[in-house]
Amino acid sequence: MRKKKSKPDNSKGRLLLAMPRGFCAGVRRALEIVDNVLQEKPPVLYVFHEIVHNRFVVEKLRGQGVIFVESVEKVPPGATLILSAHGVAPEIEQQASQKGLNIVDATCPLVKKIHRKACQLLESNHLIILIGHRGHPEITGTLGQTGGQAYIVQSPEEVAALPALRQGQTAAYLTQTTLSQEDVSEVVAALKHKYPSIEGDGDICYATTNRQEAVRKLAPLCKLVLVIGSPNSSNSQRLREVARRCGVQAILIDGPEDINPTMLPESGNIGITAGASAPECLVVDVVQLLQLSGWSQVEEMLGDKPVQPDFEQE
Repeated sequence: MRKKKSKPDNSKGRLLLAMPRGFCAGVRRALEIVDNVLQEKPPVLYVFHEIVHNRFVVEKLRGQGVIFVESVEKVPPGATLILSAHGVAPEIEQQASQKGLNIVDATCPLVKKIHRKACQLLESNHLIILIGHRGHPEITGTLGQTGGQAYIVQSPEEVAALPALRQGQTAAYLTQTTLSQEDVSEVVAALKHKYPSIEGDGDICYATTNRQEAVRKLAPLCKLVLVIGSPNSSNSQRLREVARRCGVQAILIDGPEDINPTMLPESGNIGITAGASAPECLVVDVVQLLQLSGWSQVEEMLGDKPVQPDFEQE
């Protein structure tokens, strides 16, 4: 009996999808809040800052009548104002309240937790250090919780310029939730050298850690890693950096429209992940485009460490 000839595999390689990827619980919660308010059909809905850092999501909401503002002055009295998932400084809430706005808070619960920590540290006279990116809405909001009485550091080199402790004072640090463990560990090591008794246990959220861990497992098996996320998304930028630290080419894209055939390898596996503010529909569109380009096999890969919940409801 003649054996059937198996069909040759003409695939250029596999598409390895990082798991977990995409929306975190905080982003999903924020978007559900916006959707619920939109269903109530207010005349106009305003959001302070982009609700999440993703171009596709923001443009979709703009199409539904949402107006994004960077100043309370831009919002007419009596209107509804949603506070973004990144959180805001107390003075923003005060300005909105004084103007008679209907305030809806979509701040991520983990960011709220950091705000409470910042207030407690301020009350106990700690020297407060924020590890994060200057100008990022989350860091700006946390700095506001301290009344501006905190120091921001972005690198180990900046630690040297921090002040000495006053008599009886203790230093403490808080971190932006969307950083990578590698970046934070270097800064924390420098802080511990300068302030041996410094307090702090890190505040990178599980969603960020889980997604980075999945990329660390996936990247060494790939010729290229595509990170779906917008340039202003901190956690998406960190995913790209994590892949590059694994020695793999990694490119940040907003969606399939950013894929140029010249950026793709001739063959070999392509890894795909998505930042915490990137919707799964963009992953589907990217996969379909790459399948048409010759990468027919699709496989999900779970990170080595157990996936922990993004946050616990309090």
